[in-house]
Amino acid sequence: MTDATIPLATVRSRLTSDERRVLIAASLGTVFEWYDFVMFGSLAGLIGQQFFSKAEPSIAFVFALLAFSAGFIIRPLGAIVFGRLGDLVGRKYTFLITMLVMGLATFAVGVLPGYDTIGLVAPAILVSLRMLQGLAVGGEYGGAVVYVAEHAGQKRRGAFTSWIQVTGTAGLILSLVVVLITRLALGEPAFAAWGWRLPFLFSIVLLGISLWIRMSLEESPIFAQMKSEGSLSKAPVSEAFGNWKNVKLVVSSLFGLIAGFGVVWYTAQFYTLLFLTQTLKVDAVTANIVVVIALMLAAPFFVVFGTLSDRIGRKKIVLSGILLAALAYYPAFRGLTHFGNPALERAIATAPVKLLADPATCSFQFNLTGTSKFTTPCDVAKSKLAALSVSYDIEKAPAGSPATVFVGSKPVATADLASAVQAAGYPAKADPAEVNVAMLTLIVFGLVFCLTMAYGPVAAMLVEMFPARIRYTSMSLPYHIGTGWFGGLTPTFAFALVAATGNIYSGLWFPIVICGAVAVIGALIIPETKDFDINR
Repeated sequence: MTDATIPLATVRSRLTSDERRVLIAASLGTVFEWYDFVMFGSLAGLIGQQFFSKAEPSIAFVFALLAFSAGFIIRPLGAIVFGRLGDLVGRKYTFLITMLVMGLATFAVGVLPGYDTIGLVAPAILVSLRMLQGLAVGGEYGGAVVYVAEHAGQKRRGAFTSWIQVTGTAGLILSLVVVLITRLALGEPAFAAWGWRLPFLFSIVLLGISLWIRMSLEESPIFAQMKSEGSLSKAPVSEAFGNWKNVKLVVSSLFGLIAGFGVVWYTAQFYTLLFLTQTLKVDAVTANIVVVIALMLAAPFFVVFGTLSDRIGRKKIVLSGILLAALAYYPAFRGLTHFGNPALERAIATAPVKLLADPATCSFQFNLTGTSKFTTPCDVAKSKLAALSVSYDIEKAPAGSPATVFVGSKPVATADLASAVQAAGYPAKADPAEVNVAMLTLIVFGLVFCLTMAYGPVAAMLVEMFPARIRYTSMSLPYHIGTGWFGGLTPTFAFALVAATGNIYSGLWFPIVICGAVAVIGALIIPETKDFDINR
């Protein structure tokens, strides 16, 4: 009987104690590292109050946006730095370093004095710590995936590496749960004053556990063999990106795979949460509970699809998940509105809002550097309408005309927008009695299910695409461009599109277009890798 015909239960039961130790050590360490990285996003509002709110406004905006985006923007640099190190000195030692950097940077956020104590030095240090987190996570994923894959047999590489794919979601779940427990235990005033620091301080415990577990591991067998044979790359960066054949693999993996599942990852888990809390005004505790339950229910499917890919191939599962997500976004987010804030849905249908303005005075409000200011009457009106979760149409007015907002058929001054839209039925927040938690959870589960298809098998696929001697470097860079830039900036692009068009659903065009394009490109240029030899 060949491995291809052995029942899945039998394959799983054959795991040796060493294999289980490899999976547990690599997976737990990566869970804790993702916990550290996403914790910042979970507490961004309170962090802003502590470090940015009392600075001069223009400077505060720069720091706030840098702190949010720095971790994503710096990740490709971390991929190059630690990818090179991993191909030169080993997989094990490199992801020990990334874990140490991440854990210490996260703990430091918990003890960093606020603006009231040390002034502008506080946000400057905070941005630096966030950049260290981005560098560390840029090296962690590639190291963990390569290490696990190089321990796995060819017929169960998808099953093995799918456990690493669970870790990002598990880290997000852990961060949301820790924040929720701390918040409920201390109460909101104490949590806002000082209790928000405790989840960051808790990371030092996770760091100690992770280092203890990982220190007991041996180097990956493939790397050890290359080292004994003297076949390690002496210049992995130039060999990975100075060789046209390998560069084509890097580019094709980015645009035919990674950009797609990166956008799916952040849309399903982050933009969904932001849409619930910021657009639909569902209270944060309820929204977090919905997302946590949906993630926990869907998480096992990462392993299901990773294991299935060992049987039927990886490409068809990954691209199907990306395409299915693109098709699901619009109806799913309309469903979130229907079950999360039905009063808002009714108001949009019965009291349409229109902005009549000269197009020359309306900006596309995407502010990556934080230095742009949007002060025209059109931009001010758009910002206020977006903050009120009002979906509106924009109509062109003659050049030089003032911007005018109509609620129904009545013109309304910008200063009176809040009271006017509330009088028209637009709610200030979702009514808890109308929030259907079960249906919201089911919808979010469906979106994360698409993610598990797109993400579960892809780690094995990326490992199989690149040669062993430059594998860590080659796969880490496109992975962190695709997930860090395309994926991590999805909420920023999405909210900019909402503000530009007035439609609360128009932000979905960013993930829909990216996923659709990746599904087509991937189908044309990405090979099926299931039977590739990763020892090459």
